[in-house]
Amino acid sequence: MPNRIIVITGATDGLGRALAGVLADQPDTPLVLHGRDPARLDEVSASLAGAPASVHTLLADFSELAQVHRLADEIAGLTDTVSVLVNNAGIGSGEPEGTQRRVSADGYELRFAVNYLASFALTERLLPLLEAGAPARIVNVASLGQAPIDFGDPDIENGYSGLRAYGQSKLAMITSGFTLAERLDPQRVTVNSLHPATYMPTKMVMLNRGSSIDTLETGLEATLRLVVAPELEGVTGEFFDRTRRARAGESAYDPQVRQRLWDLSVQRTGRRP
Repeated sequence: MPNRIIVITGATDGLGRALAGVLADQPDTPLVLHGRDPARLDEVSASLAGAPASVHTLLADFSELAQVHRLADEIAGLTDTVSVLVNNAGIGSGEPEGTQRRVSADGYELRFAVNYLASFALTERLLPLLEAGAPARIVNVASLGQAPIDFGDPDIENGYSGLRAYGQSKLAMITSGFTLAERLDPQRVTVNSLHPATYMPTKMVMLNRGSSIDTLETGLEATLRLVVAPELEGVTGEFFDRTRRARAGESAYDPQVRQRLWDLSVQRTGRRP
């Protein structure tokens, strides 16, 4: 495949699919699109068959870390460099996964595993490719819906709710993004997170709320900006509310919280210290 490549996780529906559709219109933007449903991946691939960009699809269920690591291996088998990684795959606070507490294949609370640990593991595995593709960008699709991490009960065995679990997973994504941004040269790899929009009319939102607030185009514009905007070259360690810089949950700025989360993430994913 061409040397320059953009990886989008969760590209078979909603924001991820919309982003893939826009980027596929660029002939110099080869894409690797991830999904967990083979039929939906085939549908996306077919819909983009006539697009100027080259498109490759890969299958992985983010509720199992072994599949995340396999996905990283498959990406490394396709290309030596990655220019952009969009960590978009995730599950919401309710249906279709349900509102009751569930655990991943590895025994971790499901939303923490899928929304956070999977993206942490994939990002760490792809860092050498991102460094090789410099200047490169990591874009974390997070949320304004955030909840502090209880390190005494990170899997929320007590007082569980889907909203709390979702909020914890998104704040964890933002927090580790801040940590990683500090560890990387911003002239080579930047790391930013965003709340793309509020209750876009995606399948997940409509299933649980029955109505939307922001348009899908609002979220698409905000996310695309972090992927391609030249004025964001070298900008790192930020959280954006749509297209505006914003403040994340206060614990994300606490050095002790950052280190505890990093240590927990390394322990659970088996990545570097």
